[in-house]
Amino acid sequence: MSSLVDPSLAPLFSPVKLGAFSLPNRVLMAPLTRSRANEQTAPHDLHVDYYRQRATAGLIVSEGSQISREAVGYIRTPGIYSPEQVAGWKEVTTAVHAAGGRIACQLWHVGRISHTDLQPNGQAPVAPSAIAAPGKAFTPEGPKDLSTPRALSLHDIARVIGDWEHAAQCAVEAGFDGVQIHGANGYIIDQFLRDGANQRTDMYGGSPENRARFLREVTEAVAGVWGGDRVSVRMSPQNGAFNRMQDSDPATTFRAAVNAINGLGVAYLEGVEMGGPAEHSLHAMLRETFDGPYVANGAFTAQLGAQWIRDGKADAISFGQPFISNPDLPERFRRGAPLAEPDRDTYYAGDAKGYTDYPALD
Repeated sequence: MSSLVDPSLAPLFSPVKLGAFSLPNRVLMAPLTRSRANEQTAPHDLHVDYYRQRATAGLIVSEGSQISREAVGYIRTPGIYSPEQVAGWKEVTTAVHAAGGRIACQLWHVGRISHTDLQPNGQAPVAPSAIAAPGKAFTPEGPKDLSTPRALSLHDIARVIGDWEHAAQCAVEAGFDGVQIHGANGYIIDQFLRDGANQRTDMYGGSPENRARFLREVTEAVAGVWGGDRVSVRMSPQNGAFNRMQDSDPATTFRAAVNAINGLGVAYLEGVEMGGPAEHSLHAMLRETFDGPYVANGAFTAQLGAQWIRDGKADAISFGQPFISNPDLPERFRRGAPLAEPDRDTYYAGDAKGYTDYPALD
């Protein structure tokens, strides 16, 4: 890469160690659902090209990959539980490593953000409580109202935690460098955490500490496969930003959530706030409460990200949408080059257009 054009961006380009991840820069690629998996919900040649093009990120976190057939909520999203999916992801990780990059797999269960049309045998989706979420599911027949879920029994919860463990093992076989637990955006872990979605009265409901039990047990199971220092966790405490999630006291709830994973040796915690980091009180709470490195996400510019690292507010910054149309995003930041604008009409589903056809600077 060329020399740094703007010295104020130097913090973005200093090496950093996040758990077992030794990264050459602090520009991380955030997980981005792109809905281009094949009929076996496996990655294929397009994914190989897409991720290889973005290998200069300090660390790539893959698009969310469902941990089981039950975990799916969107059409053409990849999984990480079958031999076909493992083989597809193995091609991706091999290409990223050959290009000098590092890649972690985001493990994903959508919980109630699904529809019976997407579920095995047309069954209801699962969730901590039988409370339907507002919004639409994108099914093979078009958008439909999200289905009312069935509440998980204690036996079901143990089974789902087993699915996380199995998916973590599949990620090992696929050659990933680590995994991220998707605990954000209104999906199943977020549903357990928030009192707007979790009305259980057993050991997984009620107090914030009880509602965080599922997160801790999932993290323990995944760390049992990988070791905590190759596992990260993503959280999004902001009310209303993702799938209209609500909690009566987000600060208390997410302080309990962070404390639930403290002591497990997690590589880093990633916090997400939509609309930019100007209102960063929840970022600050996550940073202060977590006992390891912190990665911030949410409409950062290169300048602001570098400033946050310099000020000790984060150890690295993850960028989402800018990586869609700028496969060489770290180099563009380094040179002070303009960023290409993405074609929003091609964000989800489709082919190479708007996926692998964005050029690099050189």
